[in-house]
Amino acid sequence: MLHRIIPILAAATLATTAQAGEVAPGDVKIVDGAIAASLTGEPGDAERGKAAFVGRKAGNCLACHVVTELLDEQQFHGEIGPPLDGVADIYSAAELRAQIVDSKVANPATIMPAFYRETGLNRVPDAFKGTILSAQQVEDIVAYLGTLKGE
Repeated sequence: MLHRIIPILAAATLATTAQAGEVAPGDVKIVDGAIAASLTGEPGDAERGKAAFVGRKAGNCLACHVVTELLDEQQFHGEIGPPLDGVADIYSAAELRAQIVDSKVANPATIMPAFYRETGLNRVPDAFKGTILSAQQVEDIVAYLGTLKGE
């Protein structure tokens, strides 16, 4: 009986591993200021990305950045970070992904948090340890930022 169960367990383990195409935070490699491949193996969704971008319990990106197209529908845009209008004309998806994952790689003096990192963080209470965004949310925000092109 056990000889019948083992192949089934092995197949289930392989299926789970194959479906889990997400790159763990500790395995993300930023090379030359970019992360070339999707963290999930799939492209992000711009609509979900917009929701995570503005969501106060998700990215909360508007706390620091202005996006002109959102001024009518979202209040309280920040001025600490640069405006993100036309950001897709300046940076590639790979560069945007790296900035979201760990902005300190490009600018060690930035106050922007690392949104997809679990280690090497300063003064983070235990209750808040872990990534701020999921890998899918990172990809979704990258997709949304890709829609922010100049006129």
